[in-house]
Amino acid sequence: MFEETLYQGKAKTLYGTSDPDELVVVFRDDITAFNGEKHDILKDKGRFNAAASAFFMELLASHTIATHFIRMDDTITMRVRHLAMIPLEVIIRNRAAGSMVKRYPVAEGTVLDPPIITIDYKDDARGDPMMNDEIICGLGILTPAELEEIKEKTRRINTILCDFFAGYGIALIDFKLEFGRYKGEILLGDEISMDSMRLWDEKTRESLDKDVYRENKGDVIKTYHTLLSRILPEIDEEFD
Repeated sequence: MFEETLYQGKAKTLYGTSDPDELVVVFRDDITAFNGEKHDILKDKGRFNAAASAFFMELLASHTIATHFIRMDDTITMRVRHLAMIPLEVIIRNRAAGSMVKRYPVAEGTVLDPPIITIDYKDDARGDPMMNDEIICGLGILTPAELEEIKEKTRRINTILCDFFAGYGIALIDFKLEFGRYKGEILLGDEISMDSMRLWDEKTRESLDKDVYRENKGDVIKTYHTLLSRILPEIDEEFD
């Protein structure tokens, strides 16, 4: 089924297939923080993130958001459309946290209304520098129209996910998205999981995401399982 290894990231491996329009993503049990300086391998981490990402991709598709997701081949193996990835990380922030609090004079938890979109260039060697619209368009990464399309998709995705999590008493603080081109369209790619979102319990402000690992707040795998049990009880049994 797999052809050559195309890319090995910090937590996923991307393989080619016999179909040039399709790729396979394998979610590994690796977990990293601080640009790979902190690294562990934790049982079940891969399938927790795979399950979350598949669910959210399907949720977005039900709201007419086009994504690279095709299907799950098994609990850690995702079949996706072969995108030409755009080397940008699009972050949307609903409340101030993380790097925003460190870099700017804003208190943690401050509500950002409207939500703020920031965009970083994906380049570990350069420290993923923040971009502005002029640099993105000036370097030919996106046209002005494509940039506005991505921002609008990001806002729509944010509204869908915020509404979803609110139903479970969870605040979506911020999250990262990546996009790619496919046959003339810009589709959502990569993943949507606890690795790429910052989530707080609305009442206790307990972290329900990778901050538990970054900040040594406890057992991150237990946290991921607890979150999935809360929002996806129908799939909880396969993780017991």
